[in-house]
Amino acid sequence: DCSRHKVDLIMLLFIIGVVSGIIGGMGIGGGTILIPSLVFLVQTPQHIAQGINLASFIPTALVAIFVHTKNKHIRFKIAFQLILSGALGAILGSLLASHLPAQLLRKLFGGFLLVMGIYEMFRKEKNQEN
Repeated sequence: DCSRHKVDLIMLLFIIGVVSGIIGGMGIGGGTILIPSLVFLVQTPQHIAQGINLASFIPTALVAIFVHTKNKHIRFKIAFQLILSGALGAILGSLLASHLPAQLLRKLFGGFLLVMGIYEMFRKEKNQEN
């Protein structure tokens, strides 16, 4: 039934959005949930999933920035420096991604997540402010 499939898809996208929003709001990166979920659960092509991730990042980031600013958790001098160099990196990365095959992008993304996961498992905690 076509209408039942649409309802299921809407519910799945809602759940993916909420979970990726929570992870993104925590500053961990909602794309780590959003991209694989779109690719594997919704069968979205890799390039499209990455584009959706970027488009959904803007409103979720604005909400998170508001909350983190209110809680005084942002150092704007450091953030501004990263924004400038990050914008340059985003230009270079998006140009590169548009020329890479989806299969290679998927492998690079998976490799990145694997490396970061292994790093997080074995890194030693430093004393930090809570």
